[in-house]
Amino acid sequence: MLNLHRLWTRSLRLRAVLLTGLFTLLGTGLVASFLISQVTDGFFQERFEQVETEATSGLGYVRSSLDTLPSTETTAVNDYVTSTFSDISGATSLPRETMLVPLEDAENLAVQPRATGGVEPDEVITDEMRDAVLGGQEQYWQSISYVNENGDTVPGVIFGLRITSLPQGSTYGTFFIYDFSSVQENIDFVFRILMIGVGILLVLNIAIALWLARTVVRPVSQAAEVSERIADGQLDQRLAVVGEDEIARLGQSFNRMASNLQDQIVQLANLSKMQQRFVSDVSHELRTPLTTIGMAASMLHESREDFDPMTQRTSELLHHQVERFEGLLADLLEMSRFDAGAAELSLNEVDLLGLTKEVLLTAKPLADQSETPVYLVVQGEDFRAEVDHRRIDRILRNLINNAIEHSEGRPVDIVIAASPTAVGVAVRDYGVGMTSEEVSRVFDRFWRADPARARTTGGSGLGLAIATEDTRLHSGSLDAWGQKGQGSCFRLVLPRSQEAPYRAAPLALPPSYATHERQSVEDRDLISAAAAHERVHEQALNDQPLSAAARAEDAPEPGAAEDDDEGGVR
Repeated sequence: MLNLHRLWTRSLRLRAVLLTGLFTLLGTGLVASFLISQVTDGFFQERFEQVETEATSGLGYVRSSLDTLPSTETTAVNDYVTSTFSDISGATSLPRETMLVPLEDAENLAVQPRATGGVEPDEVITDEMRDAVLGGQEQYWQSISYVNENGDTVPGVIFGLRITSLPQGSTYGTFFIYDFSSVQENIDFVFRILMIGVGILLVLNIAIALWLARTVVRPVSQAAEVSERIADGQLDQRLAVVGEDEIARLGQSFNRMASNLQDQIVQLANLSKMQQRFVSDVSHELRTPLTTIGMAASMLHESREDFDPMTQRTSELLHHQVERFEGLLADLLEMSRFDAGAAELSLNEVDLLGLTKEVLLTAKPLADQSETPVYLVVQGEDFRAEVDHRRIDRILRNLINNAIEHSEGRPVDIVIAASPTAVGVAVRDYGVGMTSEEVSRVFDRFWRADPARARTTGGSGLGLAIATEDTRLHSGSLDAWGQKGQGSCFRLVLPRSQEAPYRAAPLALPPSYATHERQSVEDRDLISAAAAHERVHEQALNDQPLSAAARAEDAPEPGAAEDDDEGGVR
């Protein structure tokens, strides 16, 4: 059923042919029904008029003959009745069966019932017909079906008239039955002719629909196929144009459009390559003078205590802006590597929980400066994954620093969860939040929700774009959620192995967790966890097993971490 529905929705040719056939059947069916009705009425009425005239004459003759019985003696009466019915049987050109039947129950009938052709009166005379003849002086008729002398059931019409002149006062009915099978045969013949005509018309209409579909739909299908190939990057694909009709003009317009698109795409691609090359060249060329300027700015910054207050402030500004310039230059170089397809992963098995604590340690000064409490929520266990340590560190650093900066002093929660195939980290803040439009653009390059707002970190507008590219290299996902006044959330999901994609994210967006699940991590927890993580990472790089003693030495002391809903990173 699903395949049929898909075929129906995807095939314009199939819909055209089936709908043509359906409407042809409906239209010809209505016409055929009307014609059959008219033909049936015509044949029946013509035949009925013939038999009605003959029946009126015959029934009238029987009544008048029986009204003048020569005797009342039973034998003579029966002989006379037999003679009368013999006379009317030979006085007609239309085949019919005759019956003389008592209409009321009586004993010792003077005249015995009789019927010709082996017809059983009780089978052809209905109660309605019997009551009508019994209750009136007129002639009555009714359409019936009966079994003839050959044993075939045929359609017919029965006429009846009441007879009251027979001895002993008994009421009889005289009935004539006329065979209408010839009328039915004519109707059946006409019906067969009409059905043959309907079938021929249906085949012709379907053939015409197929031809039209091939003529009209096939070029459209070819245009769809060529469009898909163009969308896949085969920009040189064109439609074959035959003739000068509307379809040919459509093909010519399509080819002109494709040529214009190809020219535009090639031009944009060349411009993009020039832009990438320009950014890459400029970034590399700026590194040497920037390094020299940075060294000079560092020397001035270190000697700022020897300057007057104005010069001291200037050296500090110069030092910070050079650092910011270096960060922007590094971001530009990284983006140029992504654009050139030169970015590669250096994979190792990394404990993402330890890496997260390591990033929290570096983010502590920023959190302390803005008085922002930062909590860690751990859901599950075994957070190891095959990742590039440097790139995931950069992603987490960017997400956590952004959350602290935008939280406006409200708590920031880092939620980490795991599933058999993936590890997820969500960074949730309760600050200014984002609109749906801002969420849709937050990963664009050089885009910021509020360019006029003062910033304490970053500022290039490339951080989330770089994080997106790093996530893509890991075959993971980086998603955003936000509502104005309720904060924002960024969720990073990474597969445990690059060879096995994850089936589902291990945590929702935004994640759900209870307040008591928050862990307030102290400085010694972060330092101890970061040191242990660094040693495990170094041992993994050297393919040397880490001894149990070393692990015990690097492990945090029992009771070092305490739950404090009001605390943060200090």
